[in-house]
Amino acid sequence: MTKVTLFEVGPRDGLQNEAHPLGPDDRVSLIKRLAHAGMPYVEAGSFVSPKWVPQMADTDRVPRVRRRA
Repeated sequence: MTKVTLFEVGPRDGLQNEAHPLGPDDRVSLIKRLAHAGMPYVEAGSFVSPKWVPQMADTDRVPRVRRRA
């Protein structure tokens, strides 16, 4: 049997394409919704310079969200 692990990267990669950055509270809300929808792993952000990728500013303020089993 082959095992597949899904990783949702929308909050990290997808939000980099948005013209206006989402604040930490909105990003946490998005991550919680993805977890509630059943995504076992959600990559919340990237620690890059906000100078180059302003959408990832404040990634350190986005707490880890754990999905309940």
